[in-house]
Amino acid sequence: MSLLLGLDIGSSSVKASLVDAESGLVTATAQSPDCELRIVANQPGWAEQDPDIWWHHVVESLRILKTRGGNLSDIKAIGISYQMHGLVAVDKEGKPVRPSIIWCDSRSAVYGQAAFEGLGAKFCMDHLLNNPGNFTAAKLAWVKENEPQVYSRIDKIMLPGDYIAMRLTGEIATTKTGLSEGILWDFAEDRTSTELIKQFGFSPDLFPRLVPGFGLQGAVSRHASRVTGIPAGTPISYRAGDQPNNALSLNVLEPGELAATAGTSGVIYGILDKVNHDPQSRVNVFAHVNHGLPNTRLGVLLCINGTGILYSWIKKLLDGTGLSYDALNRIADDAEPGSGGLMVYPFGNGVERIHQNRPFGGQIINLDLNRHERSHLVRAAQEGIVYALNYGFEAMKEMGVRTETVRAGYANLFLSRVFRQIFSDVTGTTIELFDTDGATGAARGGGIGAGIYASPAEAFKSLKIIEYIQPDTERQKIYAELYQTWKTRMLRELDCNKS
Repeated sequence: MSLLLGLDIGSSSVKASLVDAESGLVTATAQSPDCELRIVANQPGWAEQDPDIWWHHVVESLRILKTRGGNLSDIKAIGISYQMHGLVAVDKEGKPVRPSIIWCDSRSAVYGQAAFEGLGAKFCMDHLLNNPGNFTAAKLAWVKENEPQVYSRIDKIMLPGDYIAMRLTGEIATTKTGLSEGILWDFAEDRTSTELIKQFGFSPDLFPRLVPGFGLQGAVSRHASRVTGIPAGTPISYRAGDQPNNALSLNVLEPGELAATAGTSGVIYGILDKVNHDPQSRVNVFAHVNHGLPNTRLGVLLCINGTGILYSWIKKLLDGTGLSYDALNRIADDAEPGSGGLMVYPFGNGVERIHQNRPFGGQIINLDLNRHERSHLVRAAQEGIVYALNYGFEAMKEMGVRTETVRAGYANLFLSRVFRQIFSDVTGTTIELFDTDGATGAARGGGIGAGIYASPAEAFKSLKIIEYIQPDTERQKIYAELYQTWKTRMLRELDCNKS
């Protein structure tokens, strides 16, 4: 049997999947740890994790795969998915010089804005397609100014998936898609942005060599083989950030196709076949996994930081009754649309791009202690998450992203029947639900990159729709009014914050 291994390095956990290359079926899965990984926030707006913790849970997830009958000696290719935008900085021995500043950390937004103003808005949008914001390059600028002794020890910087690939192969490399998510890729010139690097005062030597997103990126070293049980020489043949990879997992590769996910953060992700950007940088544009093979394929990414993490917070708040997520999802069904007037703004996990990095914060509005019960709170949270996603979806439509159908994996908040229906009603889209996840998609990506599959169509021939969710006409009318109320209040407060 030829197996494909997919690793998904999230901020909540590490997931691993083994896929039978011939049938396309998943033979074993594992997740480590069982609980959610801790995000360290030593100051407001900060978010850090130790890269070696990710590696520990990679090894542990592989151990669990073996206990579940996974024969690691049959692995023929490896694909890696990872939390986007994180900064991992290592010394000459490849050891992290500090914890990773991860995707939802807000401290560097001021540095990104300064670079945006220094280079000029026209240059940034024409070449980078984005405001440098609080992405990877800006995170490195924060380290440079605030931790100069740490900065002086950095030999190379990389993204979280690059770090796991380094632990497997002993080689440091990154991809064009990776540099683009760090806002380090010049789309007009098709090269690393030397202008941004110069603007921040970085040495070009800090950045790794480029390898293809699909293709040979390195091979498992003898040392990593002894630690993991994967045969030495096994190729790593695919890597991508979690949201482009989620799109790949759902076979979203062409214009008109749209993917959604609602894990720790919530995302709607669409494809463009021409270079474009949002003038207000409310949504972002990155190289998609198939960009330049041979056509332009750009991923338009709307991200709401505080989706699943809000739901997790509510679960912890109510957990004195021993609630599971399944029970929480059922409780949401006990409240009517509109949640009795209770409104939730899910913006408590760092500044949001849809707000142009202006502070807003998580909020619960119109709470009536004599009327509202836990069902109202749970449903209002689900509604608020969907409203936030729909607000960003409107910006995507302005850029030319069009579709009436959204593909989603049967995971995280999309496990909730109520959430799925709210999403369909508010956005006016039909949801195609698939039984897949990021680790499985990464495994199939590894098969494409290793040449085991001749095309994505062959890799995803076993992917089947398990459910369609269509908008309810009457609830659409109700939610159209509720959404406008929610949106109007948000915009009014943002205007007040601006002044």
